[in-house]
Amino acid sequence: MAKNKTVETDIQVADFINSFVENEEKRKESFQLVSLMSRWSGFEPKMWGMSIIGFGSYHYTYDSGHEGDAPLIGFSPRKTAFSLYVYSQTTENEKLLEQLGKFKMGKSCIYIKKLEDIKIPILEQISQTSIAYINEYHECSCRK
Repeated sequence: MAKNKTVETDIQVADFINSFVENEEKRKESFQLVSLMSRWSGFEPKMWGMSIIGFGSYHYTYDSGHEGDAPLIGFSPRKTAFSLYVYSQTTENEKLLEQLGKFKMGKSCIYIKKLEDIKIPILEQISQTSIAYINEYHECSCRK
């Protein structure tokens, strides 16, 4: 079975942001997202793979037998857009997406150009709903 590429690393989050994010505004927003997601999740940021900043973790197992660990929520400050890993497909989150603002949706990832394009309180609700969903259906560091 293939080994997971996206695993928690020892890279320092601030070092990553300062070296990887070239645009000053995006760098500032990256640190803002670190602060927000730390507060929402209750976890300190950790690097996952080479470019994902994650908060907390959970263990998943697919029907195929493939399993691994992933951040509860997280983001990556890609060149063209932020990739937000905060979405679990629930009825509540589908309704919240309608209120989020300007974004594009991948399979389980929300892409935004900048924070001012979205409503931060709605992003918080989506994140909280996803954490609750993960807590219910997966072995999770969010259980206290």
